[in-house]
Order: sequence, then structure tokens, then C-alpha cells
Amino acid sequence: MRSPRPLALAAWLVVLGTGGCAIGPDYVKPAPIGSAAMRSWVAPLPHDGSSGELINWWQRWNDPVLLELLKQAQQQNQTLAQSSARITQARASYRATTSTLLPSFTANASDYRSKGGQSALSTSGPQSAQFAPGASEAQRNRSLALDAAWELDVVGGARRGREAASQRALARESDWHDARVSIAAEVAATYVNLRACEVLLSGYRIDAASRAETARLIKLKADAGFEAPANVALTDASAAEARARLAQQQANCELSIKSLAELTALDETQLRAKLMASTAKLPSPTGFAISVIPAAAISQRPDIASAERELMAASNDIGLAMADRFPRVSLTGSIGFSENSGSGYDTRGRTWSYGPAISLPIFDMARRAANVDGARARFEESIATYQGKTLRAVREVEEALVRLDSASRREQDASTALAGYQQFLSASEARVREGAGSLTELEEARRAVVQAQGVAVGVTLDRLVGWINLYKAVGGSWSAANPNNDVEAKR
Repeated sequence: MRSPRPLALAAWLVVLGTGGCAIGPDYVKPAPIGSAAMRSWVAPLPHDGSSGELINWWQRWNDPVLLELLKQAQQQNQTLAQSSARITQARASYRATTSTLLPSFTANASDYRSKGGQSALSTSGPQSAQFAPGASEAQRNRSLALDAAWELDVVGGARRGREAASQRALARESDWHDARVSIAAEVAATYVNLRACEVLLSGYRIDAASRAETARLIKLKADAGFEAPANVALTDASAAEARARLAQQQANCELSIKSLAELTALDETQLRAKLMASTAKLPSPTGFAISVIPAAAISQRPDIASAERELMAASNDIGLAMADRFPRVSLTGSIGFSENSGSGYDTRGRTWSYGPAISLPIFDMARRAANVDGARARFEESIATYQGKTLRAVREVEEALVRLDSASRREQDASTALAGYQQFLSASEARVREGAGSLTELEEARRAVVQAQGVAVGVTLDRLVGWINLYKAVGGSWSAANPNNDVEAKR
């Protein structure tokens, strides 16, 4: 009767390798530090927190061109393509790591033929001997076998490795969502900067034309002896200044278009055709208001989620490194058929083998211990990275709220100032045409209008960029439960 001990030992090893706790520390989320532990925001909420939510951002901008550019960027931007490829790589790594927990099977087949010579011993005397060639012999060896091997996860190191690979795959997915949010914010910011640039460019064109006309009229008066040469020089200088400012503004607008072309991967001619639909018109978001932004909102940011996934993976890496210091147990087995034939013999039959193998680390110059220390240090580094990103997220939300509050308080005053300076400029131009005004007063009025126009457009731009920054700071309304909220991906 066959002894049951080998089968019992194999069964015990299988149970030991597939169950039980995994070696190493279990992940515990680190406590927040500094201002990340706060329960509310220090900066005031826009519109006194009257109503509304920070979702459905882009439909409320009332700008079809912006929506189209956002959609194009989400489909064609190369940064997103890179992030998508990293997800595929991480998922492949996870599948490869998972396979180490399962047995592997290998089929082997061979058919060898050989032919060699035999030698016969010949003697011709008591002091001499020589070998003479004999008859040759053909041989054939054939075999077919199925081999199996399974390294048992006795202490749970392979399970730690699989969990680390899983968390890194999830981190890459969060990185992709973060890239989507960042691309959307960058496209929107570049777009509103372009529109603000076009608004200023339109005003600068009018200003340059007005100054050129004034210079022409003053020159005519000087030729007739009614104006001093110094006034001609003043108006010529003013016209040149306006032309230089106009050229600089045109270059700024061109640079914004170049940036949009790169972000959206659109042909520049095609992009310019799309932009013509609302030239020199800033978007006017409606329905934007914030009732509350809980401090926990930063946890829904995809970059924070990615950092925490990396932290969890680093925690599992400690167990993986610790497992390398323990014995490894493997089960191997083979079953097959072999046939050997030659001159005068022919053998064939089934073959099999099985049994455990143990690898025990004894002395490695503390290499494995150093690997454990390195894994622990990388975990501490990941904690610092995670907490640093959390603190930066808090700062970005606070800065966006401050920018929105400042813009809302400045916007009306900036509009009032611009209207007043424009009225004063109109009056100054009328007096100069009638010959009763001062050219110095006119130039001062023009400079005041240009400056006030820049301030008014800048305040409006600050408000729009503040909304974009807040969109990005809270993760574009992204959440792990509803990851498609960050952009209009379903349009």
C-alpha cells in the first residue's frame, strides 16, 4: 500500500501557499498635516455661497467654440495618448504579476536521431595494442512530456506584489483623468487669454488709428503755421507708440493661437476658421455659484488619488521585499512518454516525476535586508509626496477662491473707470478739433483709456481664469465613483 505522506505533504503546502496573511505591513492612510486637516476654507466663496455647484462647467460658458476645442483636445492631445499607453503598460504588468500566483505548464517534445561508430580492441603481441574501427550503429530517441511548476506563496510575497501592481494600474488611470482635467483647464485658459488679447487688440487698433489721424491733422496745422513743430513731434511719437503697442499685441494673439493649435492638434488654418466665429468676445459664464466646497473635496482630485495609490503600492513593496528573505517552496511535476531504439534494443514507456523543492537564503552580504530598508524608505518618500500634493491642493483651492473674490470686487469699479476715461477722451478730442484743447491733455486722456481698458479686460480675465483654476483645483468634479465628470467626454 502506498504511503499517504507525500500526498498529505503536497496538500498541506498548497493550503499554506494559497491562504493566510501576507507578510509586511497593512496599509493605513496617513493623517493629514497642517492646513490639510481644516474643516472649511479660509478664503471667501464667490457670490457669498448663494447657490449652485461646481459641476457642468463648460456648458455654462455659453461658447460653442470653446466646447468644440475642448472636445478636440480630449480626442487628439498627445499627453492623453501617453497617459493611455501607461495605463495599458500598468495593466499588463498586473496580469504578469498575477500569473506568478498560478501554476505554469510547459509541453516538451523531441525526436533525436544519431549514428556513431563502435571500436574493437586488437592485439598483436604482449607489448602492443591498437583500436580498430567496427560497425556503425543508428539510434533514435523520442519523448513527449508535460511539465508543471508552481512556486507556493507561503508568506504572501507574491500577493503583496500583485496588490502593488494593481494599485499602480489604478494610479495610472487616475493620472489619465488628471491629464484630462489639466488639458481641459489649459485649453480653456489659453482660449480666454486669446479672446482677451483680441479685445485689447481691437481697442489698440482704434487707438492707433486715432493717434495717426491726430498726427496728420497737427502736421497740416503746423504746415499752415498754426501749430508748433514740438506738437508735431509729440503727436508723431504718440502714433509710433500706438503702432508698437499694436504690433506687440498682435504677436501675443498669434502666440495664443499657436498654443491652441498644439493643444488641440488642429491644423492652424482650420483652427483660425473656427476662432473667427466669436473674435474679440470673451466667454460669459452664467449660473456659476458655490454653496459649499468641503475641505474633503481635494480627496477627489485625480492627482491626489494617484499619489495615494502609489503610497499603497509602496506599502505592499515592503512585504514583497520582506518575503525575499524567507524560504521559497515550489512544486514540480512531469508526465510523459519516451521511446529509445537502436541496434538490438527498443525501449518505450511512460515517465513521471513530482516533488517539492525548497530554496533557503543563507548568506547574501545583507543584500535582502538592504532591499527591505530601501522599500521602507520609498514608502516614507511616498508619504511625503502624498502629503505634499494634498497641501498644494489646498493652496490651489484657496488661491482660486481669492482670485475670484478679488475679481468680483474689482470688476464694477474697473468698468466705471473705463467709461469715465472714455468720456473724458471724447471731450478732449472734440476740444482739440475745435482748436481749444491741449495736445498734452489729449495724450494723457488716451493713455488713461488704454490703461483703463487693460485693467478692465484684465479683471474680467482674472475672473474667468479664477473659475478655470477652481475647476482644476477641485479635480474638475472628478471622482472615483463617477470619473467622466471632469470634462465633456460623452458629448
